[in-house]
Amino acid sequence: MFVDKIKKSRCHWCEGSQQLREYHDNVWGVPVHIDQNLFKMLCLESMQAGLSWQVILSKYDNFMRAFDNFDVLTVSKYSQFKIESLLQDSGIVRNRAKINAIVSNANCVIKLQQLNGSFDRFIWGYVGDKTVQNAIHCMEDAPISSQLSDKISADLKSLGFKFVGSKVIYSWLQAIGLVNDHIITCFRYNELNSI
Repeated sequence: MFVDKIKKSRCHWCEGSQQLREYHDNVWGVPVHIDQNLFKMLCLESMQAGLSWQVILSKYDNFMRAFDNFDVLTVSKYSQFKIESLLQDSGIVRNRAKINAIVSNANCVIKLQQLNGSFDRFIWGYVGDKTVQNAIHCMEDAPISSQLSDKISADLKSLGFKFVGSKVIYSWLQAIGLVNDHIITCFRYNELNSI
């Protein structure tokens, strides 16, 4: 049986662990159009602020369990008792401000859905439903924010969202495929560029 021995070229940030490689290869940069998944990724990016993505990935299953698979309606109804129980859950990031932000943001997403038909329609409307295809030669050249993330951050804040600074939003845009920031030598760059 033929075995492909050619090592795939990847963005170097994912080479630290198998978990990071799998995330890079299968999730990061893939266009997301399901409201629940958009909300989930926004929550995880907010949780990641000040931490490494590896920490978030290592707790991913716990986040999914603790936050009811990030079902927007369910999370929007979390009581103070539920929030206090989350603060006791050692399997997640126990940060009161971030947890409160997730609950608050769920309510903001519901309002956006009512106004725009979907969270997806709102966020992808910024780019005319087409991924921004950057051409980055090395990760050191990748921006940590942009005029687009500045605009979306400001708009979300004006709508009541929390923990949505421009850097968090830019990371979210990369994660949900609104921006393709795989380096041009990465095997995923052309795969995602052709979608």
